Amino acid sequence: MKLGINIDHIATIRQARGTLYPSIVDAVKIAESSGADSITLHLREDRRHMQDHDLFDLKPIIQTKMNLEMAATDEMLKIALEIMPEDVCIVPERREERTTEGGLDLKNNYHQIKTIVNELAHHDIRVSLFIAPDIEVIDSAIKMQVPVIELHTGGYADTHGKQQQLELEKITRMAEYAAQHNLIINAGHGLNYTNVSAMTAVKHIDELNIGHAIVAEALFIGWDNAIKKMKSLIKA
Repeated sequence: MKLGINIDHIATIRQARGTLYPSIVDAVKIAESSGADSITLHLREDRRHMQDHDLFDLKPIIQTKMNLEMAATDEMLKIALEIMPEDVCIVPERREERTTEGGLDLKNNYHQIKTIVNELAHHDIRVSLFIAPDIEVIDSAIKMQVPVIELHTGGYADTHGKQQQLELEKITRMAEYAAQHNLIINAGHGLNYTNVSAMTAVKHIDELNIGHAIVAEALFIGWDNAIKKMKSLIKA
């Protein structure tokens, strides 16, 4: 199981004061040298953390792969085709949310998202859909012929006890179902040092994308050590 490092909240700290630090470029270099298998970043419509120039600065220096999270809009499609990341993960986005709160609504936005998916695929960019662990939504992703899905793990991460176990079992079932249909399965949202170990036991998940928890831990033990610590939990 691989570890994708989301660097959005390095940029959040920078944007809080409008400074040039902390350096996104340095964050990526340290992340990759510490074991990151990919670099995830979300260019939001309101540019609350990552900025357009960050993508252009990072593309030449990323040694693993860039996973660009973006909404299914013409503006973001244009930027993606300029940057040409290895991966694009299409995510839902609302201005008022603190963070991505759920999976894509493929039922009501199927054709809009499908158009973006087709254009990205035409340019040899691997496309992923950020979706809830729900069989109907997975069926829509299969119909859309994307190669990758990323299962939203917020329902698991935000619960405890029996409910958390039920959420984990649902993710396990949905990962099995998706794998049977030849999808590559990633997962992420809300994962941290306490809850990640159980998630690593889910078969068929190829990569976990984690950001906020690692940035928070880095305040106490350093960015490189925080990444190594998460990587060791996933390996274990």
